[in-house]
Amino acid sequence: MNLAEAIKSGFNNYVTFSGRASRSAYWFWVLFVFIAAVVASVIDKALFGGFDLLYVAVLLATFLPGLSVLVRRLHDTNRSGWWYWILLIPVAGWIALIVFLCLKGTPGDNRFGPDPLA
Repeated sequence: MNLAEAIKSGFNNYVTFSGRASRSAYWFWVLFVFIAAVVASVIDKALFGGFDLLYVAVLLATFLPGLSVLVRRLHDTNRSGWWYWILLIPVAGWIALIVFLCLKGTPGDNRFGPDPLA
């Protein structure tokens, strides 16, 4: 999956918390959100000074799609989406979640659906 496909998939499945998402779909989505947030921040600084109107709009527009692609990525590693809450554990939880998101997905079908790479 390339960047354009990941962005399209993220917005098309913005409230789909079932199924699986490949590593490339997740990390390209993260890259897109990062670039969009930086561009929005630069535009805000140029147009509005210190008021982050566009930046906040980008973050709000990408919150639900980002959450759904994260849950689908956890499903690809055969973990429930509820593992997202491990973020509440400072530092160790964040590291564990990043490790989960970097792991290779379960080959073949798992309890959350078919392999997204198949």
